[in-house]
Amino acid sequence: MDITKLIDHTLLKPDATKSDIKQLCKGAIEHGFASVFVNPVYVPIVVEILKDQEPKVGTVIGFPLGGVSPEMKFAETRFVIHQGAEEIDMVLNVGALKDGNLDLIKKEIGEVVNAADGNCVKIIIETCLLTDEEKVTVCNIAKNMG
Repeated sequence: MDITKLIDHTLLKPDATKSDIKQLCKGAIEHGFASVFVNPVYVPIVVEILKDQEPKVGTVIGFPLGGVSPEMKFAETRFVIHQGAEEIDMVLNVGALKDGNLDLIKKEIGEVVNAADGNCVKIIIETCLLTDEEKVTVCNIAKNMG
């Protein structure tokens, strides 16, 4: 099995430069990775570099802490999808989960899935901050949200 087709080649550091992003894309093409994930500001650059190439363009929503409203996550997702992002990794609002505010968790996942318009959405759940029960709860919610 060729695992390279499963790898998201990622560069999310705050001091990433345009040159770093170009190198990231070059590596993804050379190695045949599934996707390139960058901060939203770099989505247009990656779209241009990866035009007619196999790796998909991915970005993060609510990164790095997840502590923004579902409406903001919706708007951010809609914006990057219109710029050409094909995959979304959304950071979960861990505080809401810890508070047991499952309606908010469902709302934010639903908003992002809706805004992604059929594109792949994954949830970053920061497992080191969650109990086993919370992990199961959020995974079940995500599964049921599509």
